[in-house]
Amino acid sequence: MDAVFKALADASRRRLLDRLNERNGQTLLELTEGLGMSRQAVSKHLALLEAANLVSAVRHGREKLHYLNPVPIHDIADRWIGRYERGRLSVLAHLKQSLEETPMSKPEFVYVTYIQTTPDKLYQALTDPELIKVYMGGMGPESTWEVGSPVRWKSSPDGEFEELGQRVLEAEPGKRLSYSWHTLQPMHRQLFDSDEAFAEALKERSRVTFEIEPAEVAMLGVKLTIIHDLFDSPDSKMLEGTSGGWIMILSALKTFLEGGKLVADQ
Repeated sequence: MDAVFKALADASRRRLLDRLNERNGQTLLELTEGLGMSRQAVSKHLALLEAANLVSAVRHGREKLHYLNPVPIHDIADRWIGRYERGRLSVLAHLKQSLEETPMSKPEFVYVTYIQTTPDKLYQALTDPELIKVYMGGMGPESTWEVGSPVRWKSSPDGEFEELGQRVLEAEPGKRLSYSWHTLQPMHRQLFDSDEAFAEALKERSRVTFEIEPAEVAMLGVKLTIIHDLFDSPDSKMLEGTSGGWIMILSALKTFLEGGKLVADQ
């Protein structure tokens, strides 16, 4: 929390966050343009924002792209506003709206959070159906988690696990988990103006990846990066629908692993 408030206290760093909020997934060169600062100065500001977990960086070939990471802001709201349910929901709704309405040059979402646990326990929480059921409210994935195996998905607490064409792409315990994402479902037809547009959207297949690594500072525990990518365009309805959901899931996962009380249990 101290690092977050320190990072937010500087006007130049807030300006960088504003630029990423306007257009996510920018290189250092793109962020430097028009700021009146040297590339070295921007690089130092970005390093402090990354250290505070407000910005995450992902390499794409030779490029290093920077993304706004809203998780620490959500954690602040959860810590000080959580007891006032109406205010908390207002903060989350505003955050979700901001993320969904902001056009992105790179059709993907990247989130980073730090959890006081071990890599093995975090991987177990991502793959054990009994643990998933706790922090995802009785919903979520089920699989043997072997590469190539199906990932069945449960969309409601009272529903059944469904085969939606998802497959495990990578599975390295304690380090990395990746699987293909399901397509839009019949319930999403109402989001489209025509059957043709809906049929075209059904062709899209995306991917979700969880990267697990020790935090740069030992006291922070484990660094978890989630990347949901391979969307066809920034206007993807699937991308729009999953953006807010992953924030909520990460928050609940962190609370669960750190021994906190989930909202559903309060």
